Amino acid sequence: MNPISALIFIIFVGGAVLSFIARMPLGVTIVLALIGIFLGYAVKMAQQWERAVVLRLGKLQAVKGPGLFLLVPIIDQVAVWIDQRIRTSQFSAEQALTRDTVPVNVDAIVFWMVHDPERAALEIADYASAVERVAQTSLREMIGSTLLSGLLADRKEADATLKQVIGAKTAEWGVTVNSVEIRDVAIPANLQDAMSRQAQAEREKQARVTLGAAEEEVAQRFVNAAKLYAASPEALQLRAMNIIYETTKERGATILMPTSMVDAMNPGAAAFALNMAKTDAARPSPTPTTSVPSAGRDA
Repeated sequence: MNPISALIFIIFVGGAVLSFIARMPLGVTIVLALIGIFLGYAVKMAQQWERAVVLRLGKLQAVKGPGLFLLVPIIDQVAVWIDQRIRTSQFSAEQALTRDTVPVNVDAIVFWMVHDPERAALEIADYASAVERVAQTSLREMIGSTLLSGLLADRKEADATLKQVIGAKTAEWGVTVNSVEIRDVAIPANLQDAMSRQAQAEREKQARVTLGAAEEEVAQRFVNAAKLYAASPEALQLRAMNIIYETTKERGATILMPTSMVDAMNPGAAAFALNMAKTDAARPSPTPTTSVPSAGRDA
C-alpha cells in the first residue's frame, strides 16, 4: 500500500468509525468502509523509474506508470514491478583456458537496463539472474577464443565483443546491455615471472640495438671528421688548440705532452721545420782553406 492509498483508506475508514460512533445509519458506515477498502486497494502509484505489469484475470491488461493508476479489486493484480534504471551485475570466470591454453581468472561487470517491461515480465522468470548467467557464459566463450596477449593488451576490444554477444542474447527479454568492462585478468604466478623475464630480455635487446646504432653513428661522424681534418690542416690545428684549452682551463691542472704529439697537433710548425731541414740539406758545405808560411817572413 502506497502513501496515497493509505491516506484514502484511513480517511474513509475513519469516517465509517465516526459515523458508527455518531449512531448514523448503518448503511452509511458500511458504504464508507467499502469505499475505503476499495480505494486503498485500487489506487496504486509507480515511481518515475518503475513500471507495473497489470494482469486482468491472468491476462496482460496493461503496463502502468509512472504516477497514479487504478486497479479493479480482485480482477486486476500487479504481476511484477519493473525497475528501468541502469543496473550492474558482477560476473567472473575462474580457471578459464585461453586460446593458447593458459588458465586465467577474469572479473568483469555489465551495465544493463530493461527497455521493454512487458517482455521482461512475460518472456523470462528472473531476468536479473539470467543476465548474470549469460554474461558469465559469454565471458568463458570469449576467453576460449582469444590469445592471452590479446586479452591483456586489447581490453577495449574484448569489452566491445562481450557487449555485442551479451546484448544479442538479452534483447529477446527486453533487456539492453549498455556496456561491459573487464576489471581484472589474473594469470598464474609462474607465468607472470616468465613474462617478466621475457619483457626484461626484450628491453635489454632493444637497449643493445640502440647502443649499437649510437656507436655506428659516432664512428661514422669520427670518419667524417678525420676526412675533414685531413683536407684542412688549419681545422686540425684549431681543434688541437681547443683541446688544449679545454684541458688546461681548470686551475692547478698540469699537462705533460710529448714533443712529437705537440708537433702532430701543430702541422704548421712541423711543416716549417721540415722546410728548414730541406733548405739546410741543399746548401753546399764550405771548403776548408790551408795557409802556406812565407819564407821571407821566416828569414
